[in-house]
Amino acid sequence: MTTVSYFDLLRLTAPEIALTVAGLVVLTLDLVLRRKASPSGRLRSATIVAGLVILAAIWILGQGPAQAGLPDSMFVVTPLTHVVQIALLVLAFFTTMLAREARFTPHIGEYFALILFATVAMMFLVATQNLLLIFVALEFLSLSLYVLAGFDKRSRESSEAALKYFLFGGVSAGFLLFGMSLLYGASGSIELPRIAAAVSGPQLDPLLLIAIVMVTIGFGFKIAAAPFHLWAPDAYQGAPTVSAGFIASSSKVASFFIFAQVATLALMPAAGSGAFRAYSPGWVPVLAIVAAVSMILGNLAAIAQTSLRRLLAYSAIGHAGYMLLGVITHTPQGLGALIYYVITYALASVGAFGVLGALEAERVDRIADLRGLSRRAPDLAICLLVFLLSLAGIPPLAGFFGKFYLFTAALTAEPHLGLLWLVLLAVAMSAVSLFYYLRVLKQAFVAETGEESHLRVASLTRLTVWVLAALVVLLGCVPQWLIRWIGLH
Repeated sequence: MTTVSYFDLLRLTAPEIALTVAGLVVLTLDLVLRRKASPSGRLRSATIVAGLVILAAIWILGQGPAQAGLPDSMFVVTPLTHVVQIALLVLAFFTTMLAREARFTPHIGEYFALILFATVAMMFLVATQNLLLIFVALEFLSLSLYVLAGFDKRSRESSEAALKYFLFGGVSAGFLLFGMSLLYGASGSIELPRIAAAVSGPQLDPLLLIAIVMVTIGFGFKIAAAPFHLWAPDAYQGAPTVSAGFIASSSKVASFFIFAQVATLALMPAAGSGAFRAYSPGWVPVLAIVAAVSMILGNLAAIAQTSLRRLLAYSAIGHAGYMLLGVITHTPQGLGALIYYVITYALASVGAFGVLGALEAERVDRIADLRGLSRRAPDLAICLLVFLLSLAGIPPLAGFFGKFYLFTAALTAEPHLGLLWLVLLAVAMSAVSLFYYLRVLKQAFVAETGEESHLRVASLTRLTVWVLAALVVLLGCVPQWLIRWIGLH
């Protein structure tokens, strides 16, 4: 890896700078130049500015160096970080397109600016291997998401969701910071590669074991893994639809990537083993337990839900358990499978929330509210079918290949199929998830309703949902496109 000067940092961080400037421009445009315009006109202006700058940032990112770095691992550019950053920008673009029809707040400029600032935080988060910058980026991201969750001031549920999200987030930040301080104390460094060199040894330091538990608790909150998931159902249900989709997709991609980086770069010598009958202490058995609990609790609790948003929240907890398999394997194949899985999951999640956003005028929240959707809006019903079946892992959709690559990586990670017990549990819970996803689709396609009037949906929202559904199908039919990009072989 080559070392660059701080002057070159401006070139390396050009996409982040562009998004930051765009956020300030959106604020200025909305509060000064378009202050007296209609809400629809202000939304259109904010969408155009944010969308164009995000596309420009994707182009700038593609023109940058494939590999570079700064001293102290403050900023690291690799082909893999490029993939994750472009995925974050694509998800942010779809989020801004879905926000075009937002009618829950008059503070349009602030809302779009927060989406852009949160994306900047996520891009810095995935491009650093320094504990200090990881914590700063995580907190910047979290503060933006707290406000986005509570942005609908007219909704008591939105305020409650933001408050719970903030309280749990504050506690988890304390655990994470304490764990990071113990890692620094045990290694004398805040750089992930140097931490790994310092903590290697024949036996695990008790201080390091405490640090592993603390860091797992901190990141467990960010990824909504059980038992650190208590904020997720309320946040998914109470937050504005666009905000909930953003929290469920983009933040998941960034959080899982940096969690995998910390585990594989800094804590590799303390991995241990979670293999059946070959247990050894370390972070792998800790994550194996968290993954198992997340899969069981998330999928079984989702069966009892009557709210579609809460169902998606508990489903996300179950998916967090699957994704932890990619971290547990701590191999390049496992990391590549994790990135493929989390990207395709994020596309399906933001698409599912996009469908809910399109139905927001109908006040759709309960699963029963979807009755007759295939007759009132057949295109949205088909898109919902694609998203939910992809989340369930049905071929030939992208979610199937995500689970296939992830489970294969887990089976080959330990000798003698040591993680077979965890993979079998994941397969069983995937079958359970298919049951509750089919319950939703039954209401949309089979249940009768006396109302046959067609739904009126904004063209841009409908087009965005179509494109997301097409991407999920395309990445399932031609998975090698994303696989080659990630470098998963």
